[in-house]
Amino acid sequence: MLAGSDPWKTLGYTALNWEQLFNPLPQGRDGYVIEDNGVVAGIALIRQKFLFGDYLELLAIAPSSQGKGLGLELLTYLEGLVFARTKNLFVCVSDFNAGARRFYARNGYQEIGPMPNFLIPGTAEILLRKTAGPARSHSDPAPSHLH
Repeated sequence: MLAGSDPWKTLGYTALNWEQLFNPLPQGRDGYVIEDNGVVAGIALIRQKFLFGDYLELLAIAPSSQGKGLGLELLTYLEGLVFARTKNLFVCVSDFNAGARRFYARNGYQEIGPMPNFLIPGTAEILLRKTAGPARSHSDPAPSHLH
């Protein structure tokens, strides 16, 4: 599902890279699957506790299942989990991945900024953020280790 589709193909990821990533699932990540007629149609990985929020490390829908609303369904589910425990959800998209940039913009994500030459030369990964508000309020006490 991943090795043969973009942006992963353009970024040089191979089936072996994905096998190494998922076998076993890296510590500190929560994995999610969405099915379409009993077949795995998409996957997501969340890394908790990233920049006063969580990081959506991977969200991918199989090419054969795209255009059915499954990406939105999976993202909506993940946001429900994340925003129940924290105020921010971050994700990165490749600058050349116009479809993903539109998808996240339509769903309330703001571009924070590019990271040039982050994965491969000549491209940038763009950090995006969706927020439910600041991580702290003015009335929150300072963490005890800062006194």
